Amino acid sequence: MQNKRDLKDRTKRFALLVIKMFSELPKTTVAQVVGKQVLRSGTSVGANYREADRARSTAEFVAKMGDCLKEIDESIYWFELLVDGGIVSGEEINSLIKEANELTAIFVTIINKAKKNSVQ
Repeated sequence: MQNKRDLKDRTKRFALLVIKMFSELPKTTVAQVVGKQVLRSGTSVGANYREADRARSTAEFVAKMGDCLKEIDESIYWFELLVDGGIVSGEEINSLIKEANELTAIFVTIINKAKKNSVQ
């Protein structure tokens, strides 16, 4: 039960960090367009995790966790564009990228475990 709470808190903290990062982006059109994309995907991770936590079946749980994985991967893509496009420095969002990669690993582990347990 504590792990679920920890992951709920962690995905919420991630969303709040994404919101903070977005608010600090330059007000150029490119920065705002890319920033809004990462704002959408980065804040969706926690919302999808909460939906997964309320799943009525293993299949629904795995599907929602897959949505978490998709959104976190999309966030990493937008982070990379922000850095590679010269909008922000890698140092500025390194911690966000690191957290996104850690969440990716956690989601993959959870999905694989749920699939394995549903077969048994």
